[in-house]
Amino acid sequence: MNDKDIVKELNAYLQGEYMGIHAYEHYIKHTNDPKLKNELQRIQQEHKQHAAKTAEQIQNLGGKAVEDNGMKLSVQELMLRMKDYPDYNEGIIKGVLKGQEMGIHQVEEIIRGDMDSKSLEIVKHNLDEDRAHIKQLNQLMMDE
Repeated sequence: MNDKDIVKELNAYLQGEYMGIHAYEHYIKHTNDPKLKNELQRIQQEHKQHAAKTAEQIQNLGGKAVEDNGMKLSVQELMLRMKDYPDYNEGIIKGVLKGQEMGIHQVEEIIRGDMDSKSLEIVKHNLDEDRAHIKQLNQLMMDE
């Protein structure tokens, strides 16, 4: 395992974080419920913190952090934007849950790759928070 490979893995992870941040932005924009909007904003802020910590680690390894979600993920994001947004909380929460679960699955794949202990610690901590987001979103769903 060398730093170049680790930077590549971390940048792949970082691209997913950017996609998540953008997806939350779209869902936040499409909800009128202040409680749901507040929760989505809180989770989005945590994803922004994940991105910042990851970018810092990439720089510490001598790499250059990506600044967006890349072409492949941009196409997926464009498709998300073109989708009809549900105008009810349950539909929004289901959409967010689906994206969060996809993100967790992708991160689980990434951490199977080459990573040093510090990078792995950062990503696993973020993954734990992502799993907590699933629980929080499911609780919101039950409250509906």
